[in-house]
Amino acid sequence: MMRMLLIAAALTMAACTPEAEEEVEPVAEQGVAAPTPDDVTVRITAEQAGQTINVGVNQRFAVELVGVPTAGYVWRPAQIPAFVTRAGEATGNTSAAQSQPGFTGGNHWEVLMFSATAPGTGELVIEQRRPWETDEPASDTFRVTIVAQ
Repeated sequence: MMRMLLIAAALTMAACTPEAEEEVEPVAEQGVAAPTPDDVTVRITAEQAGQTINVGVNQRFAVELVGVPTAGYVWRPAQIPAFVTRAGEATGNTSAAQSQPGFTGGNHWEVLMFSATAPGTGELVIEQRRPWETDEPASDTFRVTIVAQ
């Protein structure tokens, strides 16, 4: 009886195995652009950390950073110059694979938008941290000097 069960199992497995090895194409890790609205005039990226950025008065500008909100780490302003106000935020996938069923975790775009309400020069500091870990240092810090004219 045991022998017949083993033969039946082997035949079932053979029937489920494809005759020719099919190559399964993985979803390409295509980069997805940051979800920054079209009315944003200046896009500031992580590569511009430490630089001076010129913006126009009453024009919206955005800081596009990649974060790990699925692990609780989010980017939030820690220091905003007096002549700059918040003007929205957006989040989105960083790769096409993240749109596939079953994909979990991973990095995401975090776009923080601002507007300069008057001329001025000042440092914009954005920190990445878990909001509930108030006594912990930031896991990352992004700084740029904003010059509004």
